[in-house]
Amino acid sequence: MTATSPLGDFLRTRRSQLRPEDAGVPTYGDRRRVPGLRREELAMLAGVSASYYTRLEQGQSHSASPEVLDALAAALRLDESERHYLHDLARAGRRRTRVRRAAPERVAEPARQLLEALGDAPAIVLGKRGDVLAWNRMGHALFAGHLDPDSPELPGERPNMTRLVFLDPHLRELYADWPDKARAVVGSLRLVAGRQPEDAALHALVGELSSKSAEFASMWADHRIRACGVADYRMRHPLVGSLTVTQQTLSHGPGPAVVVATTQADSPSRTALALLAQATARQEPARLGANAPSTV
Repeated sequence: MTATSPLGDFLRTRRSQLRPEDAGVPTYGDRRRVPGLRREELAMLAGVSASYYTRLEQGQSHSASPEVLDALAAALRLDESERHYLHDLARAGRRRTRVRRAAPERVAEPARQLLEALGDAPAIVLGKRGDVLAWNRMGHALFAGHLDPDSPELPGERPNMTRLVFLDPHLRELYADWPDKARAVVGSLRLVAGRQPEDAALHALVGELSSKSAEFASMWADHRIRACGVADYRMRHPLVGSLTVTQQTLSHGPGPAVVVATTQADSPSRTALALLAQATARQEPARLGANAPSTV
């Protein structure tokens, strides 16, 4: 059996997705037994020998220099996020790190202050694997109002957005273009896997979702990378109906990120979000009263 590696899997998959005509490789009408480029064609475009490229793809070499990786990225027409991911995979292969349990993620006080300051702007704090570490009232109402609002704080019950997108019917219905949202969360998780190849919890999450969702398994095998910076999503909210939000990810490094949802001014979506804020504001006093300590 041919050896493999995460780097080799990525190279082979992306090579199969690149059409010869897009790469400027003449085919002369020949019939191809495999999709995409042949190994020797990609090697030629990258300026390396076919035998060396074959060893990289088969996981038999971990010595690719940054210059060679950049040449491969250019030949494969990778974007900037994908190029960084390629370098991350190569570094992980050279280190041969052991899978280990990462320290629990926590929300820093400045992030909590930001959630409070955002007021009626829906916001959530996501860990690097997509775990919901915290959300404000509107973040909970918009993204997961069917869940316990205190669940991010409860041991063993912290929601994970990737798991919710693929396994929770509410999230599948919430996003009108669910496949686009699904590809986005998988592409973002791929970036984390490249940077944190030793993360045991991430391996467990990928294994769980691959076994429970054929759609996740297919998208994960596709090796598409997607940095979630700013994206528009059309939603079908059970309380306020259709609205389109812009989700912006505010991040400073590999730690937790704040995701904020905004709407265009004077739009039906802004009105829908205001209605949701009114509805949740009416519910909040009752909830606080139920949780308040007894004075008896």
